[in-house]
Amino acid sequence: MPLKIAFAASAAPVAQAAHKVLVKRYGDVPQEDADVIVALGGDGFMLQTLHGTQNLPAPVYGMNRGTIGFLMNEYAESDLVERLEAAERAEVNPLSMTATCGDGTEHHALAINEVSLLRAGPQAAKLRITVDGRLRLDALSCDGALVATPAGSTAYNYSAHGPILPIGADVLALTAVAAFRPRRWRGALLPKTAEVRFDVLEPEKRPVMADADSRSVRDVRTVVIRSEPSVVHHILFDPGHGLEERLISEQFT
Repeated sequence: MPLKIAFAASAAPVAQAAHKVLVKRYGDVPQEDADVIVALGGDGFMLQTLHGTQNLPAPVYGMNRGTIGFLMNEYAESDLVERLEAAERAEVNPLSMTATCGDGTEHHALAINEVSLLRAGPQAAKLRITVDGRLRLDALSCDGALVATPAGSTAYNYSAHGPILPIGADVLALTAVAAFRPRRWRGALLPKTAEVRFDVLEPEKRPVMADADSRSVRDVRTVVIRSEPSVVHHILFDPGHGLEERLISEQFT
């Protein structure tokens, strides 16, 4: 039986052009009926596609029509079916974020890469950090802090000098962004099962926003983050270029 492929493309002209070519060559089915979903764009669009299809059984195979494309495969128009059939599968659990704002409202979101807290004004943020109900840091003065998954450890986390995590590691990275006090605090590695709570200190003077894969919430007072094992994202990679290999290779670049 022929492989049923659903194509999705970002709004970028190069992605839209690729979409037209590939649909004409391989056909296109609704995502609900697909054996595999092919996402054309960059890493941001790949995250968008994964979030949008998390309740569907089909895995997602990305082809880079963006900039960096860490979660994407090399773009090629030929032999796509053969590449899909030979692809390696990586399974990723997202992070769950519960953010409570100054007006008492709660906001929930999932993040495949990271959940970050960032100062939203001229003053440094001041955060209290609790892990599994135990106070670990009573006051972190910083531009922000984040919790990253292994899949997201080479993204914002790496830019903030956090560690790269192997894809099979049952750990999360807790990383400060421009820590001021404690100066040069290096962050922490936490079990994947850990629940991390941030309390915003002096929120009127030092407002903070929270962000889960580019979905932002302003004026947060508390943010609780944990891994969400009930949600599993299935990502396909060409043999020898899987997520585990990319995470290892990145450390030697």
